[in-house]
Amino acid sequence: MTDKIPYAPALRSQADVEAAWRHLINPLGWPEPRLWFMLVDPDGVPFPQLCQIEGLPVEIADDAAANLATMLHDLVDAHGFDRVELLLCRPGGGPPDQSDRKNAARLYGACATAGVPVDVVHLATDQDFWPVPLDELGDLRTPA
Repeated sequence: MTDKIPYAPALRSQADVEAAWRHLINPLGWPEPRLWFMLVDPDGVPFPQLCQIEGLPVEIADDAAANLATMLHDLVDAHGFDRVELLLCRPGGGPPDQSDRKNAARLYGACATAGVPVDVVHLATDQDFWPVPLDELGDLRTPA
């Protein structure tokens, strides 16, 4: 028998979400682009299983983002989740580049169109985590 307390933080802010990703996704280092998502209950506690999509292209196509958003909508709707947290991952380092920003913009746009509530999309590189907020995407933002 163990006395280990399961990790179940309340995610109430972008800082909470980033701290959760930092705790859950380690070690860093990616052979190819990936996307992780976390489903969050109305009380702010994430569902205990993370989901990972491997083998993403460097830039996610609009139709792939739309298909993902449709699946996420169905999960949120069927199980009463409050929102979805998204983490893009890629090899290399440095802050979000143009492809990262395009991917985040496509995910934000697809989720908005599908009615999927998402918070700030995050990026994990081989070296660090970065928030990619919608309001910093400028012309890349996709109207809902």
